[in-house]
Amino acid sequence: MEELLEEISACEICKAHLPLGPNPVVTASKNSEIMIVGQAPGTRVHKTGIPWNDPSGDRLREWMGLSRADFYDTERIALVPMAFCYPGKGKSGDLPPRKECAPQWHGQILKSMPRLKLIMLVGSYSINFYLGKRKKKTLTETVRSFDEYLPEFAVLPHPSPRNNIWLKKNEWFEDEIVPKFRSFIRKV
Repeated sequence: MEELLEEISACEICKAHLPLGPNPVVTASKNSEIMIVGQAPGTRVHKTGIPWNDPSGDRLREWMGLSRADFYDTERIALVPMAFCYPGKGKSGDLPPRKECAPQWHGQILKSMPRLKLIMLVGSYSINFYLGKRKKKTLTETVRSFDEYLPEFAVLPHPSPRNNIWLKKNEWFEDEIVPKFRSFIRKV
């Protein structure tokens, strides 16, 4: 795993498309039991090199019922976004994750974590990539079908403050799914 992470940290596969240059942000250990797959680092994460070091991470840790120390314990949790570098700004937020990253690295990372028990898919990009035809018609339907994907996958909306409207419209998520999710995380 250490060699693979060094190789990833030197990756420049999409350098020409990155406005802030390459700075792959990923953490993992051969002992990780949970892999959290998000989108791509934002500017704060790009600057600090710490995954989920933003309001989205605060909310995700709250949903999981974990402290920062437990969340960042790579012996237990791997933080592997769909793209490891900040993709740039779009019209209404950050651009989507670059498509080169996940096919290049995710398979190798998964093979390097033999103790993996759960892959958390956070947001539509990771859900689309990992579930493919198994996902439902919409993100809402997929998240509502949370139990259907366990124990291999836990599917969640992105915890970004930009999703506050979705969370308000779908109060069942925090009322029903989050408690189930926390319970499952404790078991893992």
